[in-house]
Amino acid sequence: MNTFFRNLELPTAKVIASEMDRNGSFCISNFLSSEQLQSLKQTVRAEGDKHKGCYFAHHGGPEIEQSQLGAISASPEFRALLKNVYQSGAGAAAYNSEILNVLRCVQGSSGRRESNCFHFDASLVTALLPIEIPQDGVDRGDLILFPNLRRIRSNVLINVLEKALLQNPLSRKLISAGIRHRILQPEKLRLVPGNLYLFWGYRTLHANEPCDPAQRRASAIFHYGDPHAGSFVTRMILKLNQRRARRATALGTQPTG
Repeated sequence: MNTFFRNLELPTAKVIASEMDRNGSFCISNFLSSEQLQSLKQTVRAEGDKHKGCYFAHHGGPEIEQSQLGAISASPEFRALLKNVYQSGAGAAAYNSEILNVLRCVQGSSGRRESNCFHFDASLVTALLPIEIPQDGVDRGDLILFPNLRRIRSNVLINVLEKALLQNPLSRKLISAGIRHRILQPEKLRLVPGNLYLFWGYRTLHANEPCDPAQRRASAIFHYGDPHAGSFVTRMILKLNQRRARRATALGTQPTG
């Protein structure tokens, strides 16, 4: 694949990180060419057919590595972008250069249950690449953000405790009710396929709004730079999350924890 940045004039990583600090996110418009986007749509449709219109998510694996997503993740320019943004935000280099690639597809009645699952990411930098997103109607699966609610924690146990307090069914219902009654006012991003959206996933509580069951919401997520990488707790949590994600894909649902 050709380089992804040949036609893009990007600001410096410090400028991007500053915008993420100030506005909660940064958008690189037209990150994909029309040909690249169509290739990814074909991948999603083929996988969607395999899963018979139910929710699925791939955390790495051949479905990603053999598609355009694998080429994006391997691109030196893309890797340098995430590396430099992380360093600008954290003030130090990441523990390693690993990028966790996820292909997530919300579709059908099982996909309806995937809305409002608020969470913090394990990685500091989250790059979201929409592939298929409803552009009309009310239920488009817009991205909801409570930007930069917390700093990078020096203690992994504090991080785990905060996630446990907010990433459970009761807390998610309360947050959703607060938004519905306009007590809470998050940022909302109406996603455009082919654009790339960067935000501090570790620091930002986020979820997607409901998506019309008759339509498909598919996106790729690139996670870079776990501030607690290397710790025993982090390794165990990652293994648990991946195991639960595989089980959820097999059932056509997503775990709520």
